[in-house]
Amino acid sequence: MSHVPRMGALVAVLAAVVALAVAGAAVFLVTRPAEPLTVTAAESEVRDLTSLVPQPVNQPAGEQAQGQDQGRPQDRDRTPEARPTPAATGGPGITLTPPRLLVVSQTTLPERTKADISRLRNVQKIDSFDGGAIKISGTGINLLAVDTARFRAWAPKAVAAQPAVWEALDRGELVADGAAAQRLGLVLGAHYQVDGGPLLRVAASARFGLPGVDGLVGAETGRRLGLLPGVVLLVNGPENASAKLGSLVRRLAGGGTQVITLGRARAARPATAKPPTGDDGGTGRTGTGTASTENASGGGASAARRVRIGRPGSYLDLYRRAAAVCPGLSWTVLAAIGQVESSHGRNNGPSSAGAQGPMQFMPATWKTYGVDGDGDGVADIWSPYDAVPGAANYLCANGAGQGGKKLEKAVWFYNHSWAYVSKVMSIAQAYARTYP
Repeated sequence: MSHVPRMGALVAVLAAVVALAVAGAAVFLVTRPAEPLTVTAAESEVRDLTSLVPQPVNQPAGEQAQGQDQGRPQDRDRTPEARPTPAATGGPGITLTPPRLLVVSQTTLPERTKADISRLRNVQKIDSFDGGAIKISGTGINLLAVDTARFRAWAPKAVAAQPAVWEALDRGELVADGAAAQRLGLVLGAHYQVDGGPLLRVAASARFGLPGVDGLVGAETGRRLGLLPGVVLLVNGPENASAKLGSLVRRLAGGGTQVITLGRARAARPATAKPPTGDDGGTGRTGTGTASTENASGGGASAARRVRIGRPGSYLDLYRRAAAVCPGLSWTVLAAIGQVESSHGRNNGPSSAGAQGPMQFMPATWKTYGVDGDGDGVADIWSPYDAVPGAANYLCANGAGQGGKKLEKAVWFYNHSWAYVSKVMSIAQAYARTYP
């Protein structure tokens, strides 16, 4: 099957984004391979959960694993989203021109059309870029391919001031949109195989404020991926004229063209990742979240969801209670993940990539999905009483409670490997037979 992207997918996503924005809904392009999972018996992996007592573990002395934006091994844990950056003006020689309109065409915009748009009253600047949709493990990702020297002026000022973002693009790497990276489970530092195309390394993430755009690549990488030339146009002008300007641009661009009015709020906190160190032999585990430099044991604790499962006396009871966080999720799946990730708290890390605690969360992931399970006022990444229901919370956010293929996909988000999914489901079945 050809890997050449179809711009119709990007247009469809943008249309859906606009339609769902008011309701705050998320747009997912989630599919999964059609091949069935191979599930084999794994009785030897099953531990005696009734005799295993959960023990809160403090962060090891001397470890500095508090929200560092380190990538885990390939597909390890959820992508750190964005580290706060100082205020910036865009760097030397950069005159920022924030886009007011995002125009997406199904075909290359003619030069004449662009010239007509540029002559409209209140249009101060336009520029066009390549775009399209690729697939990674069957999941659609919408990309722009940009010339860094030109696109940098269109970026939010904090992103424009970050050399690492633009160096990554020049190296042929992917810079993910922060929200899309979290939603799609992209891991900083990980390499992803494009369906029918090359490997792409996710080198950084940043909030670009372009609805429906999941990430950026450099112009040359875009050509290798087969992105469509000149189908995306950015338009700058007075913010108070954006609505009227959008109507005029839509008329000039013709039917089938999406014209999105961009608002004032364009969050802009980029994050880069150190190369992964391969602490588990290159097999990856995942999670999602937003990065933070706060202490991992308490980062985001004030806003953490409180589920109050208490402090059960065994891992068996802990998994059973924690599963109630996600109606429809079997406790055996949580137990299987706990077995694979840390052997039920026997190996809590931190890993060389920064994964921590009995469920091996990245601090960035924990910032978003961590919960206060025992009601002590702190969402502690090291505490099994918080980490296990936190894992249930994360799985539920990815559809685990719906069972079937949704559950398998949620486990895949925990670790971007169908072999991992097969192993977890196999162990879960063994737990179900052992503890009916």
